[in-house]
Amino acid sequence: MRGAIAAGHPLTAEVGARVLREGGNAVDALLAAAFAAFVTEGPLTGPAGGGFLLVARTGEPAVVLDCFFAEPSRRLGELEEVLVDFADSGTQAFHVGAGSVAVPGLVAGLEEAQRRFASRPWRELVEPALELARNGVPVDPPREFLFGILREILLRTESGRAIYGGSGRIETASFVPTLELLRDAGASAVREVVPELAGDLDAYEVRALEPIAAGLAGVRVLTTPPPSRGGRIVLDVLSGLAGLERWSLAGEAELVARSYGGARGPLTGTTHISVLDADGTAASLSSTLGSGSGLFRGGTQLNNMLGELDVIGVGAREPGERLSSMMAPTVVLDEAGRSRLVIGSAGSVRLAGAIAQVTWRILRGLGVAAAIDAPRVHVEGPTLHLEGGWSDEDVDGVSARWEVVRWEGLNLYFGGVQAVERTPEGTLAAAGDPRRGGVGLVVP
Repeated sequence: MRGAIAAGHPLTAEVGARVLREGGNAVDALLAAAFAAFVTEGPLTGPAGGGFLLVARTGEPAVVLDCFFAEPSRRLGELEEVLVDFADSGTQAFHVGAGSVAVPGLVAGLEEAQRRFASRPWRELVEPALELARNGVPVDPPREFLFGILREILLRTESGRAIYGGSGRIETASFVPTLELLRDAGASAVREVVPELAGDLDAYEVRALEPIAAGLAGVRVLTTPPPSRGGRIVLDVLSGLAGLERWSLAGEAELVARSYGGARGPLTGTTHISVLDADGTAASLSSTLGSGSGLFRGGTQLNNMLGELDVIGVGAREPGERLSSMMAPTVVLDEAGRSRLVIGSAGSVRLAGAIAQVTWRILRGLGVAAAIDAPRVHVEGPTLHLEGGWSDEDVDGVSARWEVVRWEGLNLYFGGVQAVERTPEGTLAAAGDPRRGGVGLVVP
């Protein structure tokens, strides 16, 4: 089927594009790409992950599948602290170890999406990931940079070192039996990865939610409701930008600051897949392991979401309660109700601002690739972070209001947006974020 896909790794995108070429729909392509990402983007996503999946089909109500993490009935151990060096932005403390592992829901969500929307069988959609896992994956420059940042987490144990400790290649053969079980048993396979959470996994339910929405600039924006906070930030920033009489960097920065309310967060591991097919079906998935716990089971890393305190907060939660998130898979509909843009991002708390900024530039007429490549802003308290590319004149206009930090060039600190669009002329376009090695592919 004709369509377009954008994902966080070239091989992830190619798997989804292959499914489209072979006649699969947008959800088929997204699911196959998601399984492939378990192999190609293992520090960011996997069977022990969580996420949000937004599907919009022409003439039908859109739905968000909440398959994010839940509080376990008991902690698996204690939190451990790891200091990670981010060079330009200094060091940050990450909380990892057995006490950081939350109840994962991602595979249950993918299974629900396959049941509701896919045209291809589950087993068939897992096979490309198995092919990748049997062969291993070369480490390209963006992954080499990311793995260097996460080194203290990925290489904490012998199991992690066996996968990520080599030179130039991810050794994924140990993941093959887990993927085979996932292919054959579906979501129940996750019990073998974290058997301590078997009862919690049995009680876990994927939630079908109505997206939150806003109309602006002749379009309708659909995005993620609570327990994600990111969707509301996306809508608030976009609504504010649409209300500006005249754009300025100062005005945009003020809107980002106001919408975030001072939220901070580490450079955690999330990845995103966006797909749009010729029938107008849009599928948008954000998934994560947090920054990873450093614990590996069956060739895959466990999550550390209970340690992501900047995102989930520090208050007490009941067993089974959903954790908070910033992830915000988003779809923009045109005046006729057809999917115009499918977008989402990595980037911890910064991802919502990245989605809003890129979406606004596309709605203002920039092509999807140019909008993703454009410099971004982020505000934390009194500090305005400016990505490389802003003019001195723009910076002069904000220096009296903010403590300005100017970054050199594009940087993964400002998110990893993956987006596909149907242009006003009716053609398809796709782009991945160069900040994190993303790729966009169009299937003619």
